[in-house]
Amino acid sequence: MIGELRQLHEEAEDQRVSRMPADDELYGALLYLEANARALRSETARRRAAITRVLLWEYLREQVDLHQARAIEDARAAQVAWAELAPALAVNAANAAYNKAKRLRAVTLVDEPHSDRPVRRTPEAVREAERNAAARAAAERRAQEEAARRHALLEPVAQGLIEHRTGLDDDEDMTFWLDQIEAVLPGCHTPTQLLSLNTYVKALVREARSIERSTALPAATTAEARRALQAATELVS
Repeated sequence: MIGELRQLHEEAEDQRVSRMPADDELYGALLYLEANARALRSETARRRAAITRVLLWEYLREQVDLHQARAIEDARAAQVAWAELAPALAVNAANAAYNKAKRLRAVTLVDEPHSDRPVRRTPEAVREAERNAAARAAAERRAQEEAARRHALLEPVAQGLIEHRTGLDDDEDMTFWLDQIEAVLPGCHTPTQLLSLNTYVKALVREARSIERSTALPAATTAEARRALQAATELVS
């Protein structure tokens, strides 16, 4: 955007444009554009440049709030008291520093379930957003722990089915699901992969039951295969 504004000034033959800071020096470039706004001759160019400047100042303001909020977090992590932060935040008391920090914290949060809506800049709204974020993080941790627990149980069961597949019925569908289990098992680490493995084991158990109902014969023909199939049945039932 700064490059586009520079081009507008070049097209307007702004005599000072060579003094304009580089595109990555946003603050300095905006100060130049403000001081030399009248160098743009057409009303269309002035309107376009002014609107872009408003947009860029808004972006810069948001970035300042974000980085100041992070600096406050670092200060608090370093055991800086709110009373010590008050002068730096241009307030007179510890509670005022706390409230201002909470308002700044709003820029780092989102208003769930409306993730496109910024959190209102009040201490109460920020505290509520922080509670919601903590609850979501806790739920995610529980889900990960449950996935790890399921993986710890499911992996050896699936491995047993593969190790003793020669003792299982060679029905086409049984073979298909065993192949699926064997394919996903070595790299089964993510929740999605674990879900796939669980689905394949369930399908295998379901197919084994179907074979036993239709043939009145066991789907496993060796003791090891029977134990592997029984373990799978107990796990997914």
